[in-house]
Amino acid sequence: MLFSFLAHLEFERRASGHTVAAYQYDLEQFSDFLKSAFGIGELSDAGHAEIRAWMVDLIEQGLAATTVNRKIATLKSFYKFLLRSGEIERDPTYKVRSLKKPKRLPAFVQEAAMDKVLDEFDYSDDFEGQRDRMVMEFLYGTGVRLSELIGLRWAQVDMVKGEVKVLGKGKKYRIIPISSGMNKNIIRYQKLFQETFPNVTESDYFIVRNSREPAYPMMIYRIVKYHLALFVQTTKRSPHVLRHTFATHLLNKGADLNAVKDLLGHASLAATQVYTHNSIEKLRAVFEQAHPKA
Repeated sequence: MLFSFLAHLEFERRASGHTVAAYQYDLEQFSDFLKSAFGIGELSDAGHAEIRAWMVDLIEQGLAATTVNRKIATLKSFYKFLLRSGEIERDPTYKVRSLKKPKRLPAFVQEAAMDKVLDEFDYSDDFEGQRDRMVMEFLYGTGVRLSELIGLRWAQVDMVKGEVKVLGKGKKYRIIPISSGMNKNIIRYQKLFQETFPNVTESDYFIVRNSREPAYPMMIYRIVKYHLALFVQTTKRSPHVLRHTFATHLLNKGADLNAVKDLLGHASLAATQVYTHNSIEKLRAVFEQAHPKA
């Protein structure tokens, strides 16, 4: 059953290897709990009470609500699969509710600080310096995920149309427009790329190491953390913070929420709405400063 479910995730739902591994870990962890706490050897024999007991056990271990909810989401997907497959007659997760989690506003960088990161820092003129600048500008200018940037190839960057074709979650492509200013910088970066490496083709990765090998997550983290630390006080300095910044700045300038959703590649509007809180806080600050009765 577990093998069939994992195969379903990988080949039918096109889940990433990381996602499949996370689901497998959660289900194996739950299976171990069933055996040790209740002597139940099959996942299909678990009921509502056993699942609730596991939730309590996870909470007592000190796991965050988000982590517990993710594990419960794994069980919900698994038992729905068993129900559709006819392996069980009733879904034991039907009445299981997720834990309430505290709302945390996404961390983002102020516009003035981003201007300093991109325009005031003296990036070196060699390939490494201009590549690092492109990492910062591209993450902020397109809102792409870390994995999307690492997997991006030159064939996906259309400087004539001023757009980039990104392969996102669920192996779905989306088109993101590129500003005219960033388009000019990409053209300059491409020229330097071609001068640095011989026989460049469209299959070359957009961001690479000095050895021309593809970039890797920790490399991008180091680049982002280093340059943000020079101008930004927040403790969160990651590629995802630049994605949050992209979305927040767009909404602050009056961008349509649905348009931002499509640019980010979110499956639902609910995932995008979290950024409206930052915009509302900015409006509240303006109101309190400017309104005579505030």
